[in-house]
Amino acid sequence: MQQTWQDLEMAQPRVVPFLIASLKKDRLSHAYLFNGPAGSGKSAMAIYMAKRFLCRQATGVDPCQVCKDCMRIDHGNHPDLHKMTVDKQTIKKEQVTALQKEFSYRGMESQKKVYIIHDVDKMTASAINSLLKFLEEPTQGTLAILLTENREAVLSTLLSRTQQINFLAPSHENMVAQWMKAGVEERHAHFLAALTGNTALIKEVTDGDWSFQARGVVLQLMKEVYLKRDHAFLTLSDKWLPLLKERFQQQLGLEMIFLWLKDFLYMKIGKEKGLVYVDQLQVFAQIARSTSTQQISRGVEHVMEAKRHLNANVPIQLVMERLLFKIQEG
Repeated sequence: MQQTWQDLEMAQPRVVPFLIASLKKDRLSHAYLFNGPAGSGKSAMAIYMAKRFLCRQATGVDPCQVCKDCMRIDHGNHPDLHKMTVDKQTIKKEQVTALQKEFSYRGMESQKKVYIIHDVDKMTASAINSLLKFLEEPTQGTLAILLTENREAVLSTLLSRTQQINFLAPSHENMVAQWMKAGVEERHAHFLAALTGNTALIKEVTDGDWSFQARGVVLQLMKEVYLKRDHAFLTLSDKWLPLLKERFQQQLGLEMIFLWLKDFLYMKIGKEKGLVYVDQLQVFAQIARSTSTQQISRGVEHVMEAKRHLNANVPIQLVMERLLFKIQEG
Protein backbone atom coordinates (compact mmCIF):
# COMPACT_ATOMS: atom_id res chain seq x y z
CA MET A 1 0.00 0.00 0.00
CA GLN A 2 1.35 3.44 -1.01
CA GLN A 3 2.01 5.96 1.76
CA THR A 4 0.50 9.44 1.67
CA TRP A 5 1.03 12.58 3.72
CA GLN A 6 -2.06 11.54 5.67
CA ASP A 7 -0.38 8.26 6.67
CA LEU A 8 2.81 10.03 7.71
CA GLU A 9 0.87 12.65 9.66
CA MET A 10 -0.51 9.97 11.99
CA ALA A 11 3.01 9.45 13.34
CA GLN A 12 4.23 13.04 13.03
CA PRO A 13 1.26 15.44 13.39
CA ARG A 14 3.48 18.52 13.72
CA VAL A 15 6.06 17.80 11.02
CA VAL A 16 3.78 16.94 8.10
CA PRO A 17 1.62 20.12 8.11
CA PHE A 18 4.80 22.21 8.10
CA LEU A 19 6.22 20.37 5.08
CA ILE A 20 2.89 20.45 3.24
CA ALA A 21 2.67 24.21 3.76
CA SER A 22 6.18 24.60 2.32
CA LEU A 23 5.19 22.56 -0.73
CA LYS A 24 2.01 24.56 -1.31
CA LYS A 25 3.97 27.81 -1.18
CA ASP A 26 6.80 26.32 -3.28
CA ARG A 27 9.24 27.22 -0.51
CA LEU A 28 11.11 24.03 0.18
CA SER A 29 14.50 24.60 1.75
CA HIS A 30 17.52 23.30 -0.14
CA ALA A 31 18.63 21.38 2.97
CA TYR A 32 16.79 19.82 5.93
CA LEU A 33 17.99 18.21 9.12
CA PHE A 34 15.56 15.58 10.42
CA ASN A 35 16.27 14.93 14.10
CA GLY A 36 14.51 12.26 16.12
CA PRO A 37 14.76 8.81 17.69
CA ALA A 38 14.92 5.56 15.76
CA GLY A 39 11.49 4.55 14.56
CA SER A 40 10.13 8.09 14.36
CA GLY A 41 9.73 7.88 10.59
CA LYS A 42 12.60 10.14 9.48
CA SER A 43 13.67 7.82 6.65
CA ALA A 44 10.13 7.28 5.36
CA MET A 45 9.53 11.04 5.43
CA ALA A 46 12.79 11.70 3.58
CA ILE A 47 11.93 9.17 0.87
CA TYR A 48 8.43 10.59 0.45
CA MET A 49 9.78 14.12 0.16
CA ALA A 50 12.28 12.92 -2.43
CA LYS A 51 9.48 11.22 -4.36
CA ARG A 52 7.39 14.39 -4.39
CA PHE A 53 10.44 16.49 -5.35
CA LEU A 54 11.39 14.24 -8.27
CA CYS A 55 7.87 13.36 -9.47
CA ARG A 56 7.16 15.19 -12.75
CA GLN A 57 3.47 14.27 -12.83
CA ALA A 58 2.51 15.65 -9.38
CA THR A 59 -0.28 18.21 -9.40
CA GLY A 60 -0.69 18.67 -5.62
CA VAL A 61 1.36 18.07 -2.51
CA ASP A 62 1.48 14.30 -3.06
CA PRO A 63 3.51 12.54 -5.76
CA CYS A 64 1.46 10.75 -8.41
CA GLN A 65 2.77 7.32 -7.28
CA VAL A 66 2.47 5.80 -10.76
CA CYS A 67 4.99 7.57 -12.99
CA LYS A 68 8.44 6.24 -13.83
CA ASP A 69 10.10 8.47 -11.22
CA CYS A 70 7.81 7.29 -8.41
CA MET A 71 8.13 3.64 -9.41
CA ARG A 72 11.91 3.81 -9.54
CA ILE A 73 12.06 5.36 -6.09
CA ASP A 74 9.78 2.59 -4.78
CA HIS A 75 12.19 0.03 -6.21
CA GLY A 76 15.27 1.84 -4.91
CA ASN A 77 16.89 2.48 -8.28
CA HIS A 78 16.17 6.09 -9.19
CA PRO A 79 19.42 7.53 -10.65
CA ASP A 80 18.79 11.00 -9.21
CA LEU A 81 18.17 9.87 -5.62
CA HIS A 82 21.36 9.14 -3.73
CA LYS A 83 21.70 7.82 -0.19
CA MET A 84 24.72 7.87 2.08
CA THR A 85 25.10 5.73 5.19
CA VAL A 86 27.73 5.14 7.83
CA ASP A 87 30.84 3.21 6.77
CA LYS A 88 32.51 1.58 9.79
CA GLN A 89 30.97 3.97 12.32
CA THR A 90 31.77 7.17 10.38
CA ILE A 91 30.97 9.02 7.17
CA LYS A 92 34.26 9.87 5.52
CA LYS A 93 35.39 12.70 3.26
CA GLU A 94 35.78 10.31 0.32
CA GLN A 95 32.08 9.43 0.47
CA VAL A 96 31.07 13.11 0.40
CA THR A 97 33.56 13.89 -2.38
CA ALA A 98 32.12 11.11 -4.55
CA LEU A 99 28.62 12.43 -3.89
CA GLN A 100 29.65 15.99 -4.78
CA LYS A 101 31.12 14.75 -8.06
CA GLU A 102 27.84 13.01 -8.84
CA PHE A 103 25.92 16.17 -8.10
CA SER A 104 28.08 18.23 -10.42
CA TYR A 105 26.30 16.45 -13.29
CA ARG A 106 22.78 17.21 -14.39
CA GLY A 107 19.98 14.86 -13.38
CA MET A 108 19.71 11.77 -15.56
CA GLU A 109 15.95 11.29 -15.40
CA SER A 110 14.93 14.81 -14.44
CA GLN A 111 16.65 18.13 -13.92
CA LYS A 112 16.68 17.56 -10.17
CA LYS A 113 18.70 15.59 -7.64
CA VAL A 114 18.14 14.51 -4.04
CA TYR A 115 20.55 13.13 -1.54
CA ILE A 116 19.76 11.65 1.84
CA ILE A 117 22.52 11.27 4.44
CA HIS A 118 21.84 9.02 7.41
CA ASP A 119 23.56 9.48 10.80
CA VAL A 120 25.01 12.84 9.82
CA ASP A 121 26.29 13.23 13.40
CA LYS A 122 28.87 10.54 12.56
CA MET A 123 30.52 12.53 9.78
CA THR A 124 34.23 13.17 10.15
CA ALA A 125 35.38 16.79 10.32
CA SER A 126 36.84 16.61 6.80
CA ALA A 127 33.59 15.14 5.47
CA ILE A 128 31.62 17.98 7.04
CA ASN A 129 33.93 20.58 5.52
CA SER A 130 33.38 19.01 2.10
CA LEU A 131 29.62 19.06 2.59
CA LEU A 132 29.52 22.68 3.71
CA LYS A 133 30.40 23.95 0.24
CA PHE A 134 27.19 22.51 -1.18
CA LEU A 135 25.11 23.77 1.73
CA GLU A 136 26.56 27.27 1.32
CA GLU A 137 26.27 27.30 -2.48
CA PRO A 138 23.44 24.92 -3.41
CA THR A 139 22.87 24.16 -7.07
CA GLN A 140 19.41 24.71 -8.49
CA GLY A 141 17.09 21.71 -8.36
CA THR A 142 19.00 19.96 -5.57
CA LEU A 143 17.54 18.84 -2.23
CA ALA A 144 19.56 17.57 0.73
CA ILE A 145 17.97 15.73 3.67
CA LEU A 146 20.26 14.97 6.60
CA LEU A 147 19.12 12.50 9.28
CA THR A 148 20.29 12.15 12.88
CA GLU A 149 19.21 10.64 16.18
CA ASN A 150 21.58 12.92 18.06
CA ARG A 151 21.25 16.58 17.12
CA GLU A 152 23.58 17.62 19.94
CA ALA A 153 26.45 15.79 18.23
CA VAL A 154 25.97 17.63 14.91
CA LEU A 155 28.39 20.52 14.40
CA SER A 156 26.89 23.99 14.58
CA THR A 157 28.21 24.79 11.10
CA LEU A 158 25.85 22.16 9.69
CA LEU A 159 22.94 23.13 11.92
CA SER A 160 23.11 26.76 10.84
CA ARG A 161 22.87 25.82 7.16
CA THR A 162 19.85 23.52 7.35
CA GLN A 163 16.16 23.77 8.16
CA GLN A 164 15.91 21.75 11.37
CA ILE A 165 12.84 19.59 12.00
CA ASN A 166 12.35 17.57 15.19
CA PHE A 167 10.49 14.26 15.06
CA LEU A 168 8.53 12.84 17.98
CA ALA A 169 9.19 9.35 19.31
CA PRO A 170 6.50 6.92 18.09
CA SER A 171 3.69 6.30 20.55
CA HIS A 172 3.37 2.90 22.19
CA GLU A 173 -0.05 2.40 20.60
CA ASN A 174 1.29 3.22 17.14
CA MET A 175 4.14 0.75 17.55
CA VAL A 176 1.83 -2.01 18.81
CA ALA A 177 -0.33 -1.52 15.73
CA GLN A 178 2.70 -1.80 13.44
CA TRP A 179 3.99 -4.96 15.13
CA MET A 180 0.53 -6.55 14.91
CA LYS A 181 0.33 -5.57 11.24
CA ALA A 182 3.58 -7.51 10.80
CA GLY A 183 1.86 -10.60 12.19
CA VAL A 184 2.88 -10.42 15.87
CA GLU A 185 0.38 -11.57 18.51
CA GLU A 186 -0.96 -8.65 20.56
CA ARG A 187 0.64 -9.55 23.89
CA HIS A 188 4.07 -9.93 22.33
CA ALA A 189 3.48 -6.79 20.25
CA HIS A 190 3.23 -4.80 23.48
CA PHE A 191 6.57 -6.29 24.57
CA LEU A 192 8.27 -5.40 21.29
CA ALA A 193 6.79 -1.91 21.31
CA ALA A 194 8.32 -1.35 24.74
CA LEU A 195 11.59 -2.82 23.52
CA THR A 196 12.16 -0.68 20.44
CA GLY A 197 10.48 2.08 18.48
CA ASN A 198 12.55 1.35 15.38
CA THR A 199 10.13 0.17 12.72
CA ALA A 200 13.05 -0.59 10.41
CA LEU A 201 13.79 -3.62 12.60
CA ILE A 202 10.33 -5.17 12.31
CA LYS A 203 11.28 -7.76 9.68
CA GLU A 204 14.56 -8.70 11.35
CA VAL A 205 13.09 -9.00 14.84
CA THR A 206 10.03 -11.01 13.77
CA ASP A 207 11.87 -13.24 11.29
CA GLY A 208 12.07 -16.82 12.54
CA ASP A 209 10.62 -16.00 15.97
CA TRP A 210 13.97 -14.51 16.97
CA SER A 211 12.39 -12.14 19.49
CA PHE A 212 10.59 -15.01 21.26
CA GLN A 213 13.84 -16.95 21.55
CA ALA A 214 15.78 -13.91 22.73
CA ARG A 215 13.16 -13.11 25.37
CA GLY A 216 13.37 -16.67 26.70
CA VAL A 217 17.17 -16.53 26.93
CA VAL A 218 17.02 -13.19 28.77
CA LEU A 219 14.55 -14.57 31.30
CA GLN A 220 16.75 -17.60 31.95
CA LEU A 221 19.92 -15.53 32.10
CA MET A 222 18.59 -12.95 34.56
CA LYS A 223 17.07 -15.57 36.85
CA GLU A 224 20.40 -17.37 36.96
CA VAL A 225 22.34 -14.15 37.56
CA TYR A 226 20.56 -13.87 40.91
CA LEU A 227 19.70 -17.45 41.85
CA LYS A 228 22.20 -19.73 40.05
CA ARG A 229 25.24 -17.56 39.74
CA ASP A 230 27.56 -20.10 38.09
CA HIS A 231 24.95 -21.17 35.54
CA ALA A 232 24.60 -17.61 34.17
CA PHE A 233 27.98 -17.63 32.44
CA LEU A 234 27.22 -21.03 30.87
CA THR A 235 23.91 -19.68 29.54
CA LEU A 236 25.78 -16.66 28.20
CA SER A 237 28.20 -18.91 26.31
CA ASP A 238 25.76 -21.60 25.18
CA LYS A 239 22.63 -19.57 24.38
CA TRP A 240 23.12 -15.79 24.44
CA LEU A 241 26.19 -15.43 22.24
CA PRO A 242 25.07 -17.92 19.52
CA LEU A 243 21.61 -16.29 19.27
CA LEU A 244 22.59 -12.62 19.40
CA LYS A 245 25.24 -12.41 16.71
CA GLU A 246 24.32 -9.20 14.91
CA ARG A 247 24.94 -5.77 16.43
CA PHE A 248 21.25 -4.79 16.43
CA GLN A 249 20.43 -8.10 18.16
CA GLN A 250 23.02 -7.43 20.85
CA GLN A 251 21.64 -3.93 21.37
CA LEU A 252 18.11 -5.29 21.69
CA GLY A 253 19.34 -7.98 24.06
CA LEU A 254 20.80 -5.36 26.38
CA GLU A 255 17.55 -3.41 26.13
CA MET A 256 15.64 -6.54 27.18
CA ILE A 257 17.87 -6.81 30.25
CA PHE A 258 17.34 -3.12 30.98
CA LEU A 259 13.56 -3.54 30.83
CA TRP A 260 13.77 -6.65 33.04
CA LEU A 261 15.71 -4.77 35.71
CA LYS A 262 13.38 -1.78 35.46
CA ASP A 263 10.37 -4.05 35.99
CA PHE A 264 12.14 -5.71 38.92
CA LEU A 265 12.78 -2.31 40.48
CA TYR A 266 9.17 -1.17 39.96
CA MET A 267 7.88 -4.39 41.50
CA LYS A 268 10.26 -3.94 44.45
CA ILE A 269 8.84 -0.48 45.22
CA GLY A 270 5.23 -1.51 44.67
CA LYS A 271 4.61 -0.07 41.18
CA GLU A 272 3.42 -3.12 39.31
CA LYS A 273 1.14 -1.39 36.79
CA GLY A 274 2.36 -1.42 33.20
CA LEU A 275 5.19 -3.93 33.62
CA VAL A 276 6.74 -5.29 30.44
CA TYR A 277 7.53 -8.70 31.97
CA VAL A 278 4.21 -9.09 33.73
CA ASP A 279 4.58 -12.89 33.70
CA GLN A 280 7.73 -12.68 35.85
CA LEU A 281 6.18 -11.43 39.09
CA GLN A 282 6.79 -14.72 40.88
CA VAL A 283 10.46 -14.71 39.87
CA PHE A 284 10.84 -11.07 40.93
CA ALA A 285 9.28 -11.86 44.33
CA GLN A 286 11.67 -14.76 44.82
CA ILE A 287 14.76 -12.70 44.00
CA ALA A 288 13.55 -9.61 45.88
CA ARG A 289 14.02 -11.32 49.27
CA SER A 290 17.80 -11.07 48.94
CA THR A 291 18.16 -8.02 46.68
CA SER A 292 17.90 -4.35 47.65
CA THR A 293 16.54 -1.52 45.53
CA GLN A 294 20.03 -0.01 45.52
CA GLN A 295 21.46 -3.19 44.01
CA ILE A 296 18.80 -3.23 41.30
CA SER A 297 19.43 0.45 40.53
CA ARG A 298 23.15 -0.24 40.19
CA GLY A 299 22.29 -3.09 37.83
CA VAL A 300 20.40 -0.64 35.62
CA GLU A 301 23.47 1.63 35.62
CA HIS A 302 25.68 -1.31 34.66
CA VAL A 303 23.44 -2.05 31.66
CA MET A 304 23.74 1.57 30.50
CA GLU A 305 27.51 1.25 30.79
CA ALA A 306 27.39 -2.00 28.79
CA LYS A 307 25.44 -0.22 26.04
CA ARG A 308 28.15 2.44 25.83
CA HIS A 309 30.87 -0.20 25.63
CA LEU A 310 29.01 -2.05 22.86
CA ASN A 311 28.64 1.19 20.88
CA ALA A 312 32.38 1.71 21.32
CA ASN A 313 32.97 -1.66 19.60
CA VAL A 314 34.05 -3.60 22.68
CA PRO A 315 33.55 -7.34 21.88
CA ILE A 316 30.12 -8.52 23.01
CA GLN A 317 31.50 -11.41 25.08
CA LEU A 318 33.62 -9.03 27.15
CA VAL A 319 30.70 -6.61 27.49
CA MET A 320 28.38 -9.33 28.75
CA GLU A 321 30.83 -11.05 31.06
CA ARG A 322 31.63 -7.74 32.70
CA LEU A 323 27.92 -6.89 32.98
CA LEU A 324 26.97 -10.18 34.64
CA PHE A 325 29.87 -9.94 37.07
CA LYS A 326 28.97 -6.39 38.06
CA ILE A 327 25.28 -7.23 38.59
CA GLN A 328 26.22 -10.20 40.77
CA GLU A 329 28.72 -8.05 42.63
CA GLY A 330 25.87 -5.69 43.50
